[in-house]
Amino acid sequence: MNIKRNVLLNPGPATTTDSVKLAQVVPDICPREQEFAGLMKGLREDLVKIVHGDLNKYTSVLFCGSGTINIDICLNSLLPENKKALIVNNGAYSSRAVEVCQYYGLPHINLQLPIDTPADLAKVEEALKADSDIALVYTTHNETGTGLLNPIREIGALAHKYGAIFVVDTTSTLAMRPIDIEKDNIDFCMASAQKGIMAMTGLSFIIGNTEIIKKSASYPKRSYYCNLFLQYDYFEKTGEMHFTPPVQTIYSTIQALKEYFEEGEEAKWARHSRVFDAIYDGLSELGFKIYIPKENSTGLVAAALYPDDPNFDFIKVHDYCYERGFTIYPGKVEKKGMFRLCSLGAIDVKDIEDFFVVFKEALSKYNVTVPVKYN
Repeated sequence: MNIKRNVLLNPGPATTTDSVKLAQVVPDICPREQEFAGLMKGLREDLVKIVHGDLNKYTSVLFCGSGTINIDICLNSLLPENKKALIVNNGAYSSRAVEVCQYYGLPHINLQLPIDTPADLAKVEEALKADSDIALVYTTHNETGTGLLNPIREIGALAHKYGAIFVVDTTSTLAMRPIDIEKDNIDFCMASAQKGIMAMTGLSFIIGNTEIIKKSASYPKRSYYCNLFLQYDYFEKTGEMHFTPPVQTIYSTIQALKEYFEEGEEAKWARHSRVFDAIYDGLSELGFKIYIPKENSTGLVAAALYPDDPNFDFIKVHDYCYERGFTIYPGKVEKKGMFRLCSLGAIDVKDIEDFFVVFKEALSKYNVTVPVKYN
């Protein structure tokens, strides 16, 4: 098949290989067949292997939905009665966790920190010391709105020091930036198939401590569809998802995982890193200010501030690039004009070089001064 290739520089869904796309073209199958249950068992085990988890201690649980479903599930399922969640909040995606707590009426502390610097560990410890009711600490590994990297290993150590479990949103780092669930002090992490694994949308998963999942069976039931123990228990008893799975997406994810292990963790991270360097250098050469300095960045997202040029129009520039096969994405920081370029997906440096040819053409077409100017 001749499939047009687009280079997606947005923060997911990511550019996929043709083999991952074509893996969805399979004979129709009822997802209750044992053959399909066997496929999901292997998939669940492979997800644990990505974060170097011991299959005797950790498991993965699959759900239908985007990455936000994981935030919902972890917070509503893993918080014991009369206990609090501490949300280490320094960006749009940790703010989403606060909103989940608010919607469920979950007791929580919103530890709001600056969005342009890694989480302050002293502030985290101060909050934990001040409230013995904190049973769950939550943060985001890569704040995808800005590209900020949080010190998850250290936050996890603090959570455990004060008797709390540690839940981290790794949606935009897992299968890209190396993660070791044990060494990084993680009890639960999460992602979706369309991000680092480079498969299709519709499948999300939570990787975590099996004993804690079992223990959560006695916690308040706050959701039916989005209950972690209920889904885990059904998998263990039947090998199936409790409700209808996204069949074709699962086939594509199995193929994407095969390609992940073929490329290898180190080689894949090296590729994402060189793509990020090419993005960072390309923006810098054009004079763009990048919101998060490299030393505080995950190495996956570069958020560039709009220049102070009346001719710069993000929509026009976006459309010019889009028509030529490149997708760029707006920012996610309130009251700050910015766009994001991300090093996710099945792309390499040549794609970035080709992108900047088109991007420079767009700036020239709309008479944006280069290097760009800031007042």
